Amino acid sequence: MITPGNGGASVKPDSPIEVKASNATLENVTVQGEGATITGKLSADRKTWRSDRTLTPGASYTVTAQSKHDGKLNTATSKFSTLKPAKTLSVIDVTPNLKGEEVGVGMPIMVRFNRPVTDKAAVERVLQVTPEKPVEGAWRWITSDQVIYRTKTYWAPHQKVRFNAQLAGVPAGKDVYGAKDVTQTISIGAAQITTGNISKHRMTVTRDGEELRTLPFSAGNGQTREYTTTSGVHLLMEKASPVTMTSPGRKEGDPGYYKTVVDYAVRFSNSGEFTHSAPWSVGSQGSANVSHGCLNLSPSNAKWYYDIMQRGDVLKLTGSDREVEWNNGWSFWQESFDDWKQGSALT
Repeated sequence: MITPGNGGASVKPDSPIEVKASNATLENVTVQGEGATITGKLSADRKTWRSDRTLTPGASYTVTAQSKHDGKLNTATSKFSTLKPAKTLSVIDVTPNLKGEEVGVGMPIMVRFNRPVTDKAAVERVLQVTPEKPVEGAWRWITSDQVIYRTKTYWAPHQKVRFNAQLAGVPAGKDVYGAKDVTQTISIGAAQITTGNISKHRMTVTRDGEELRTLPFSAGNGQTREYTTTSGVHLLMEKASPVTMTSPGRKEGDPGYYKTVVDYAVRFSNSGEFTHSAPWSVGSQGSANVSHGCLNLSPSNAKWYYDIMQRGDVLKLTGSDREVEWNNGWSFWQESFDDWKQGSALT
């Protein structure tokens, strides 16, 4: 007997496929369909087979079961179709996602959905992260439509990490099912770690444990909180050249207004912090903090840092009285791993 039966329609995608042989033993069971590949498990006595994942919504499937009785091989089939729900859940973005990109060892995996997820636990269960060099990690729901994976310690460098969301057919909320599976391979590059002291105006860049260069800088002048460079563990997020920087919350003519075009800008927070070329402050770099919060570098040092950066590279800064918030940009390493795990729907 095969369930769902032949001719079944609008079968719920989270319904299992079951094959039972009462007076025979099952030899082989295959499922062919338009969506996700369906596999299953055979019982020890070879009397029962059960699918081990959900089905794609709005798809047609054919189950073929071969059984043996008194040496005779018998074949049974069942053709059915699954429910096509009015609302489906889809992955609309997985970051990192740039073609050919290698990322740093601190890089999180950020997944965004097309709609709020009600049953977060059901969805989180089918999100799989498989690195070539294993490390513990956990998901945290940042919003109802975004979940982020962070490891307990940094990724081992120079490896591939596979992300697989077996989302097709997963019940994500009332009358909402996952639309299709998603897979992505992420390349982890060199372990590039930058360690800097804001009060000492210098940072040292290492790659795979080897020191590359020490860069003198001029950080925020500290006259206000806004002009204080944040201490803490940051990740490099993006780069662009040139970038036009303006004073937040001010318009032209206001006290403290500025508008400056800079080259070789590398972002490390969402509160306007970058490393960038600042030829006007070269005389202060290495000796005084005179910026509005960015790390001013000489043109040659800014270009060098810009050229080698990978998204997800680690930038650890100390020496100021303003700590970066864990959700300011990609500063997720500010959270202890125990605290981070509290954001999982499976804890």
